[in-house]
Amino acid sequence: MGNPNKAKAESGFMRWIDDRFPATQMVQEHLTQYYAPKNFNFFYIFGVLAMVVLVNQILTGVWLTMSYNPSAEGAFASVEYIMRDVEFGWLIRYMHSTGATAFFAVIYLHMFRALMYGSYKAPRELIWIFGMAIYLALMAEAFMGYLLPWGQMSYWGAQVIISLFSAIPVIGGDLTQWIRGDFLISGITLNRFFALHVVALPIVILALVVLHIIALHEVGSNNPDGVNIKAKKDETGKPLDGIPFHPYYTVKDLVGIAIFLFVFAVVIFYFPEGGGYFLEKPNFEPANPLVTPDHIAPVWYFTPFYAILRAITFSLFGLDAKFLGVLFMGGAIAVLFVLPWLDRSPVLSIRYKGWMSKVALAVFAISFIILGILGALPTTAARTVVAQICTALYFAFFLLMPIYTKLEKTKPVPERVTG
Repeated sequence: MGNPNKAKAESGFMRWIDDRFPATQMVQEHLTQYYAPKNFNFFYIFGVLAMVVLVNQILTGVWLTMSYNPSAEGAFASVEYIMRDVEFGWLIRYMHSTGATAFFAVIYLHMFRALMYGSYKAPRELIWIFGMAIYLALMAEAFMGYLLPWGQMSYWGAQVIISLFSAIPVIGGDLTQWIRGDFLISGITLNRFFALHVVALPIVILALVVLHIIALHEVGSNNPDGVNIKAKKDETGKPLDGIPFHPYYTVKDLVGIAIFLFVFAVVIFYFPEGGGYFLEKPNFEPANPLVTPDHIAPVWYFTPFYAILRAITFSLFGLDAKFLGVLFMGGAIAVLFVLPWLDRSPVLSIRYKGWMSKVALAVFAISFIILGILGALPTTAARTVVAQICTALYFAFFLLMPIYTKLEKTKPVPERVTG
């Protein structure tokens, strides 16, 4: 027996579909009858933009694989072939490479919005965890894809990052060799990274995105006030401070998407290499295991964690600096997963938290940006000291959160959203 309360079209083709698949019900649950807070602001566009960039990456990636040769002998030449001989190949390649930068830019802003408005707190812990899993999968996806052009920076960047696993005691050497599939970075490494980049990781990311959205729509969207709109409903059961996602936010999001695509197009057509930060100059030279680039640095979206890795220049508790650096770098990402249980504040939004939370968030954001800048630059003694200070501030934001969020005085939260 089917559910008699299932929403169905009255007649025609859609009714035929609904008898076999809950299309109308899904549209209502996730669009037309999904009530979102009416006070969304600028920061709430970045989740939608992340979806737009994900679609761009998948479509352009499929087109690139049609002409790409995943072998040490042909990878670099096939990228040059795409750029020079494939019709509009240069555009597709730049859309994909610039899309990676855009992806992390919107993801970082999406995460910052969650930090500001407490979107990681109960009952949205699972949404945050799925989001962090997406972020981790994206980092793996970007790293795998970074090797594929088989340029100098691709090769040596992968060499540096993969060699970090060798710092793990006992199993480090075998683990490193297992990841590479060889004693050195080789065509075997390239081939397995290609398989993971174009097949395995996209499937994982898409699955996590679906789980992220389902979890979001189950508990409802947060808002800048951190007020639960489901608490106040009219006689029909609709939230007083909510509006249907469609057509109100779909139309609003289309404006944001149009602006984003305009900026995206400007970057693609005029600054596709980003001054060497999106596509590094050494990567326009074929990979050469015998020649090391003057300065090896990851792409900008990895540089904060690379700076944390390099900031650890001391040994501790019998652990050498290299292994400690790997632990700190991994810990900088792992601590994000436990954030919902570190924040003890009775309120969600930064609007109603005390001055300590506001200062802590500002210091954290500034430290993260400084680490990103330092990670892209060669090390000096002074830069290492600054990186160590910023690393301490980064971890202090999380580790001291249970203390300052519990001690500070908060403002009263309104019963209704304030706009």
